[in-house]
Amino acid sequence: MVKIRLTRKGAKKRPFYRVIVADSRKRRDGPFLEIIGTYDPLKNPSEVKIDAERARYWLGCGAQPTSVVKKLLKISGV
Repeated sequence: MVKIRLTRKGAKKRPFYRVIVADSRKRRDGPFLEIIGTYDPLKNPSEVKIDAERARYWLGCGAQPTSVVKKLLKISGV
């Protein structure tokens, strides 16, 4: 199953996340199919950048977003 989820980047105690499309059987920071956006929780307010066109494409192909990514998609207007 294909999932839309977050992968962690950034230094210790300075998280930065990528919104990726990946196989659900792969590890969190492992191989992925495509990067469709970023999420920076340290900025005030939090910064969310998601490519809406690619997100809609993957959702149309049957990709399942995680609960956190669902919230981020709503914030970004997808």
